Amino acid sequence: MTIRTKLLIFIPLLVLLVNLITFFLFQSGNMVQQSYNQMMDRILLYNQSSKSVENNLSALYNYLLNPGDINYELYEQNLIELKEMRLKLQVHSEASTRSSTITSYTHMLDTFLQQQQSALTAVSAESSKASLIHYENAERTANFIREDSQQLVEMELNIYEPIYEQIQAENKRMYLLGAAVFITNTLLSILLAIWISRSITGPVSSLVSRAKQISKGHLLQSSNQQQAKDELGVLSGAFEQMSSDLLGLMEKEKESLEKDRLVKELELQALQSQINPHFLFNTLNVLSKLALIEGAEKTSDLIVSMSNLLRYNLRNLDHAVTLRDEVAHVEEYFTLQQARFRDRIQLVKDIDPSAMKYHIPALTLQPIVENAFVHGIERMEKGAIIRLEIKHDQNNIHISISDNGSGMTDEVRQSLLRMESGAFTEQSTGLGTKNVFKRLQLFYGVNELIDIESELGKGTTVTIRIPAREDGNHVYVPTVNRR
Repeated sequence: MTIRTKLLIFIPLLVLLVNLITFFLFQSGNMVQQSYNQMMDRILLYNQSSKSVENNLSALYNYLLNPGDINYELYEQNLIELKEMRLKLQVHSEASTRSSTITSYTHMLDTFLQQQQSALTAVSAESSKASLIHYENAERTANFIREDSQQLVEMELNIYEPIYEQIQAENKRMYLLGAAVFITNTLLSILLAIWISRSITGPVSSLVSRAKQISKGHLLQSSNQQQAKDELGVLSGAFEQMSSDLLGLMEKEKESLEKDRLVKELELQALQSQINPHFLFNTLNVLSKLALIEGAEKTSDLIVSMSNLLRYNLRNLDHAVTLRDEVAHVEEYFTLQQARFRDRIQLVKDIDPSAMKYHIPALTLQPIVENAFVHGIERMEKGAIIRLEIKHDQNNIHISISDNGSGMTDEVRQSLLRMESGAFTEQSTGLGTKNVFKRLQLFYGVNELIDIESELGKGTTVTIRIPAREDGNHVYVPTVNRR
């Protein structure tokens, strides 16, 4: 069972149980409260009706002593209140098991109302003696009503005394039941929490322990542990699989490092057998001076260009150079190529001088220009043009190297942009286009810097967009894969 299933099943069941018990307790308390409210409503109604009779009698007395509009309005207000009480008593009489007692009480209220009305009629007929007799009768009836209301209150209390005792017992029972339910629910919650937490913390603790073992280099699993079938069990299995894969990769990496060590030893031996670069530069300088003395100025210039080209190629490629240095290197390279192709080729430059101070990885432009020679215009008999444009806007430097040569297919263009190994067959310099593009990405920490436009028979344009930065502090690693 997964952790999610456990949580979705047991927690809602626990909440449902708590809600049902709470609802049951609420309903029981509500029934007790309703019974208590009904009893209190009747007692209050008896007291209020008795008080209303007293108020009516007082208002009638004031009116009999001093007939006037104000006293009459006060009497009418009390009369209306008394009639409302009488209607409420009649409703209670119809719904109560003691309807005969309440009916008798309402009849006395009717008698009191008739006696009041008779007193008022006598006042209107200017019969003071008759109105006094009716008032005295109403006063006696009011005394009877007061006594009966007290009897009704006592009767209600006597009737509800056993019910009240039963309610008290029920409350005590509900209290005990609530305490028992609370304790049971608490225990169930604790047990459920412990069970779920153990099902989570146990595998997590195992994973932490296993991670500590791996951090110490113990990749092999010490024992065959039984894995759970929930999400953490799957995670543990993936963790062990990752450990096993990591162990395999480490073994392969060791083999690869051993091979690299042997290759580097062979490369070192090969380098030791090569001509000392300083000796080569000195020799080229001697040849240049000798050609100049003999009057071969063009030959001297070519030897100087070749010396500068070699010196630039053998410099430390781990450091950035300015665009001014890169353009000068391209010009030296073009001088050598022009000695070969003569008037068949032409270099067109459109360079913004303000962009020359910005930095770029060493040997970035010349390999692309050389690629244009080798794959673009080498077979052209005449009219070959290589165009170098450098533009500067507010945030970026745009470098465009284009030729009007043979172009390439869209598949080759896409392979170049994806930096696939099979698409690169550069010669001469040993620094491939793939290496140039990769170094640009590492140098600036941005992937989308290169764009290539090409069409078969119409030439190729390579556009490089680099951030305009002067300090040369870029994300950069040493060049690799120079061949």
